[in-house]
Amino acid sequence: MSHLSPASPARTAVKPSLTKTLFVTCVGNALEWFDIAVYAFFAAYIARAYFPTTDPTVSLLLAFGSFGVSFLIRPLGAVVLGAFADRAGRKASLLASIGLMTLGSLIIVVTPSYATIGMAAPLLILLARLIQGFSAGGEFGSSTAFLVEHFPERKAYIASWQFATQGASTLLASAFGLGLSQWLSESQIQDWGWRLPFAFGLLIGPVGLYIRRNIDEAESFVKSDKTASPLKTLFGTQKSLLCMAVGLMVVSTAVNYMLNYVPTYATKTLHFSGQIAFTATLLAGVILTVATPIMGLWAERVGRLPLMWGSLILLLVTIYPGFWLMTHYTTAFSLIALVCWMALLKSVYFSAVPSMMADLFPVSTRASGMAIGYNIAVTVFGGFAPFICTLLITATGTSLAPSYYLMIVALLSLWALVKSQQNSR
Repeated sequence: MSHLSPASPARTAVKPSLTKTLFVTCVGNALEWFDIAVYAFFAAYIARAYFPTTDPTVSLLLAFGSFGVSFLIRPLGAVVLGAFADRAGRKASLLASIGLMTLGSLIIVVTPSYATIGMAAPLLILLARLIQGFSAGGEFGSSTAFLVEHFPERKAYIASWQFATQGASTLLASAFGLGLSQWLSESQIQDWGWRLPFAFGLLIGPVGLYIRRNIDEAESFVKSDKTASPLKTLFGTQKSLLCMAVGLMVVSTAVNYMLNYVPTYATKTLHFSGQIAFTATLLAGVILTVATPIMGLWAERVGRLPLMWGSLILLLVTIYPGFWLMTHYTTAFSLIALVCWMALLKSVYFSAVPSMMADLFPVSTRASGMAIGYNIAVTVFGGFAPFICTLLITATGTSLAPSYYLMIVALLSLWALVKSQQNSR
């Protein structure tokens, strides 16, 4: 295997504080997930603004289709930005990803509706989502590698913050949805209100760019051998590790996008008000934000495997009864209880996944392996989850269809967990 010299602009510096490292790394992750959650939460308004048809269901499917199509480019972003991080450094990749994410947000904020500029409007929205999808493709691998390489002795806890920031982003997006539904009329939200959260997201980008320019690479990365072609190594000799990484992620990302889908599912299928739907996702965001790092601390004490096994088994045996109870006793309480239960199980499982994935790969291919594995799972099992669930409900005629999907992906993650245990022996 050919080697390159250690990445040059990395400075040898005193090890940074854990809090500073977390903030520097997670600010971009927060922006990525905030924009994703906002797009999903306001899909019905975006559908009417950019994808108008005579059938509201078709408009919604088109909006979710653009949501899902943007995920198709995420593996490409993972390949390009992941390999870039393994060759040039985690810092360079993190700067590129947050810059692209900000550009995508700007396009969404300023693009006029279909009524104003016609077909150019949905095409610009699709372009924005593709840029953001490419950017998001490299964020997880680079940022998680950066975290665990700076603090390998605290990897379970510090890597769990990757998903805690996702919870915080969901919480913030839900707060926007709840606030707008209370303070603005339906027509005001449709005309201009739904753009406000995207405009807020623009504020995060410049701050993140400034902060990330002043970070150092971890000593373990600076001193490691750099392979000339991390992708060749990954797809040549580490294919089984990549499959395990995908499998570990599938249930986690499916639950995440099911939570993003809740406002549309609750209002369109179960006929709840927008306030009830956004209240449920707001509470889910609180649970994800608070419980995930707590579970990361617990994983340091009891180990990651008990938490992962326990949460997967509980999801398998409770998700169908939970959906059944909610559809047969359709109350605000039943909806909120199910959403909060899914968020709690996700927090327990999610807390251990990033560090588990990082351990699968050596330093020379870690960012590429994590980025590609993560984004294959997100693209196939997450990005299209709202679209698949909408189709399943239409095809089966039952509101229980999302539970079938979650049980299938839970079984896939159980298989990956077994294989990863065997690999570590």
